[in-house]
Amino acid sequence: MPVYRDEAVVLRTHKLGEADRIVTLLSRRHGKIRAVAKGVRRTASKFGARLEPFMVADLQLYEGRTLDVITQAESLGSYGAEISQDYAAYTAANAMVETADRVTEAEGSLQQYLLLVGALRSLARREHGPGLTLDSYLLRALALAGWAPSFEDCSRCARPGEHRAVVVQLGGIVCDECAPPGSPRIERSTIALLGALLTGDWARAQAAPERDRNQASGIVAAYAQWHLERGLRSLPHVSRDADEPTDRPAAARTAPERPAPGAPAQTGTP
Repeated sequence: MPVYRDEAVVLRTHKLGEADRIVTLLSRRHGKIRAVAKGVRRTASKFGARLEPFMVADLQLYEGRTLDVITQAESLGSYGAEISQDYAAYTAANAMVETADRVTEAEGSLQQYLLLVGALRSLARREHGPGLTLDSYLLRALALAGWAPSFEDCSRCARPGEHRAVVVQLGGIVCDECAPPGSPRIERSTIALLGALLTGDWARAQAAPERDRNQASGIVAAYAQWHLERGLRSLPHVSRDADEPTDRPAAARTAPERPAPGAPAQTGTP
């Protein structure tokens, strides 16, 4: 059928000509879509603001030969303005939409769509710290894409127990017998935080101390970039200040984050 409707979240946009834009969308039923929004950059455009990154809209599209054409747009979730007002939320949202763009294809991906919309809504409403929200999103998005980490049993031999060695190349936590020589060990409290982020246990995640959050963030970043095979461009720019206690001295809050022991450096370049 040449005309169809779908709900979609805007991942990114590119200028086209003098007044148009190419919009990359993650839709509810049609997966990832690249479409043209004609005249959207003109001041008289009726739906230009509805097709900005992080916005969720009900769209009517016309099937084209190479790119579909957006003919109508009705706002369902105006998250862009709220997210853009906070730098930490904005950088986290950019990392989220870039990840969604990388892990989804043209076929339908309802779970990825719902996960991204829920994460953006949480950022806009300030429900949790942006860094925690991003780490939870990355773990869940990778799990839906088939790269679910293990933070309980050994990810290699499935041996139960309280393992402490973490090897992102092997899928998470591994036992001492499976761990390569020199594998870093992390605290059980950090492993518990990683499990809470994966399952959505926000009470435990928000109660975690800063040291565990920093270690968990480094592990999540390394795990994501390993399985995505190339760095996320937006990840090095993510600000973690909003997740830190506000009673710390200003100099301590602006100090750079320490990566998790043994985690690969975050280059952020392909």
